[in-house]
Amino acid sequence: MLPSPIDFTKLNSAGNDFVCVDNTTGRFTPLLENPQILAKTIKAICRRGLAVGADGVVFACQIGDGAGIDIVARFFEPDGSEAKLCGNGTACFTYWAIHAGLVPGPAVTILTGAGTAQGRVDDEDPQRIRVCVPDPRNLAMDVSVDLHGDLWTLDLVDTGVPHAIAYVEHLDTLDLDFWGSGIRHHPHFGKAGVNANFVHVEAVGHISVRTFEFGVEAETLACGTGSAAAAILTALRHQWPDEYRRGERPVKVTVRSGDQLLIWFVCDDGQNVHNVCLESVVRPVYN
Repeated sequence: MLPSPIDFTKLNSAGNDFVCVDNTTGRFTPLLENPQILAKTIKAICRRGLAVGADGVVFACQIGDGAGIDIVARFFEPDGSEAKLCGNGTACFTYWAIHAGLVPGPAVTILTGAGTAQGRVDDEDPQRIRVCVPDPRNLAMDVSVDLHGDLWTLDLVDTGVPHAIAYVEHLDTLDLDFWGSGIRHHPHFGKAGVNANFVHVEAVGHISVRTFEFGVEAETLACGTGSAAAAILTALRHQWPDEYRRGERPVKVTVRSGDQLLIWFVCDDGQNVHNVCLESVVRPVYN
């Protein structure tokens, strides 16, 4: 079932690491069409200490057909489930697809399960990648949930995948496994669950974020879509200056790895958010 050897590239973006695999020739299509074996394979690849180790695997699938799509990407979580989108995964995919010669660059239009994403390599720094994702959905503020006997107020938005945002005073001492797992699996969010992001406001235009991700079922060193969700909702909650809400100035997001992502977005009247882009540094690890 599995071709041997499997050629891959491992990359990381702001601490999120991904294994990218080329299936543009259809070499891995039998694997992708066999869900049971696929899940076992993804789990095996992502296990840290025993294999490559990663926060996910991304397959490059069809090359564009001239209808505005350059390439198709499919994202898989370490538990073997398929994700609609991954922000830092798309940044890694953009860097890799261009440098591997799958697409010409410096810009690439990528079809994901959440819709069309745009990736672009910075003209001056080829490791700095900007990714613009589909418009957010299902934005909701001030959602109260009872968690282990405590009442938490959450803000929610789907930036390709669903995220809940909680605001805390002491991020470093937070028991993230306890509270993050509780939010991620809370009955309010149904069977699919939600990613749990904890935010501390450092200053106007600057936040720090820790994320408990579903599929990984643990804290990750960064989360692109989570950083975007946190930036958007924090700016709206605290009514930051218009320059942040008009896409004129990015929100700085410091993640657990210590890296910093930049998030741009435009918010029209009310809660209509669009033109969401994130920028991070992608570092190739090895082939």
